[in-house]
Amino acid sequence: MQHIETLNHSQTQTLATNRLIRNTYTLLALTLVFSAVMAGVSMFLQLPFFNPLIFLAGYFVLLFLTSKFRNSGMGIVCVFALTGFMGITLGPILSFYLAIPNGSQLVMQALGATAFIFFALSAYALISRKDFSFMGGFLFVGILVAFFAGLAALFFNMPALSLAVSAAFVLLASGLILFQTSAMVNGGETNYIMATVTLYVSLYNIFISLLHLFSGND
Repeated sequence: MQHIETLNHSQTQTLATNRLIRNTYTLLALTLVFSAVMAGVSMFLQLPFFNPLIFLAGYFVLLFLTSKFRNSGMGIVCVFALTGFMGITLGPILSFYLAIPNGSQLVMQALGATAFIFFALSAYALISRKDFSFMGGFLFVGILVAFFAGLAALFFNMPALSLAVSAAFVLLASGLILFQTSAMVNGGETNYIMATVTLYVSLYNIFISLLHLFSGND
C-alpha cells in the first residue's frame, strides 16, 4: 500500500512538473511575441530612449504587481503589461542599432545567439535534471553588483566598464536560465507566471547585452 501511495505521489509530481513547464513555455512564447509587436510599434512611432529612472520605476512597479497577483488571473494581465512595457523600451534600442552599418546583421546575430543560449541551457537543465539551486546566492549578488556597475558606467561615461557589465549580464542571465529551469524541474518553482518573468527578463538582458558587445558601441 505504501509503495502504491509513493508511486501515485511521484506520478502526481511528474504531472504537475510537466504542466508547469508547458504553461511556462507557452506563456513565455506569447509574451515574446507580444513584446516584439510592442517593440515594432515603438519603432514605428519613433519613440526616444527611455530615461533610465523611468524605465527602472516602470519595471519594478510592474514586477511588484506581477508578483502580488501571481496566483490569480490578474497575474497574466500584469505579465503582459510588464513584457509589453519592456518591448516598448526595446524599440528605440533596436532603431539605434539598425541605423548603424550592418545593423540588421548585428541584430540578427544577437537574436540568434540569444536563442541558441536559451535553448541549449534549457535543454541541458531539462534533460540532466541537475539541481542548480546552489547558484541562487551567487546570481543574486552578481546581478546586484553588475546593476550598480552598469549605473556607474552610464552616469560616469565609462565605455570599458559598460562592455564588462554587458559581458557579466550575459553570463549571469545564462546562469539564471539554468537556475530557473532547474527550479521548475526539481520543485523549487511552482508558479508558471513568475517562472515566465524570470526567463523573459533573462532573455531580454542577454539580447541587449549581446547587441552591445557585438557592436562595441559605448
